[in-house]
Amino acid sequence: MNAPQRNRGGIAVILNDHAGRQDGADEAARLREILGGSGRPVEIIVARDQAELDRVIAEAVAARPSAIVAGGGDGTLNSVVQHLLPHDIPLGILPLGTLNHFAKDLGLPLDIDGAAAVIAAGRMRRVDVGEVSGRVFLNNSSVGLYPRILRLREQHPAHGLAKWVVAAWAALKTLADHPTYRLQIEIDGRTITRDTPLLLVGNNVYHMTGLDAGARDSLTGGMLALYIVNTVGALHLCRLMWRVLMGRAIDSGALELLLAPAATITTRHASHHVAIDGEVESMPPPLTYRIHPQSLNVFVP
Repeated sequence: MNAPQRNRGGIAVILNDHAGRQDGADEAARLREILGGSGRPVEIIVARDQAELDRVIAEAVAARPSAIVAGGGDGTLNSVVQHLLPHDIPLGILPLGTLNHFAKDLGLPLDIDGAAAVIAAGRMRRVDVGEVSGRVFLNNSSVGLYPRILRLREQHPAHGLAKWVVAAWAALKTLADHPTYRLQIEIDGRTITRDTPLLLVGNNVYHMTGLDAGARDSLTGGMLALYIVNTVGALHLCRLMWRVLMGRAIDSGALELLLAPAATITTRHASHHVAIDGEVESMPPPLTYRIHPQSLNVFVP
């Protein structure tokens, strides 16, 4: 089948219909008005589920547009980047999700008009992307508690305020089980073994201090940041959260930080549930992590 030709050289806008959009018709009109100022044709495509999202992304990439704009949350961005990264197509971001971590770390406006204006202005910067066993991640990937919490949330879907109630319940239930995992971590030519409830691998370094603990100052450091939790139990994990807020987590030894461009994680399990930008996948060990320095071209303020 020949690649679609209708938007070659134009801007392809892909909107995830489950990413918090309020009025799709009004959004589409505003986007055409703002992005059309660049003089390039604008095509707006709405995906209503993950299967349709994957299909329209593949079609958009095959058409070789001058840019692909992703409207959704971090999971939507991950799906788009997974397809476009090998083709070096610039990425525009409309942060229409709940948390929008990647957009915030890029300093993007969180309203649709402001984000579209950034894309229309045309300023781009290359940033790093992480990878775990062939799957890219923009924010982080993790093994242990967090994937278990996400799986419980998936089994009890909810929206609005109920979504946060379910999230809190899933976290408390998982903490009550006191799970730990024995991990062998190959990094910088050495192997270390840790019994941990959570290993988080970040695309660059997180603050891990104060209310900005989930933020990053740079997406161009060229390093993975491996955070290993060295404490077990709900009470100790609550103490760790307090130390993070006070900026003393790393110094206390309860949280260990390793920096490297690559790492291999081995466990005794036949497969592991791995969180990737807020989505969960089952992956066999070993988990091979690496950083792709400045591999993604993205529109920024």
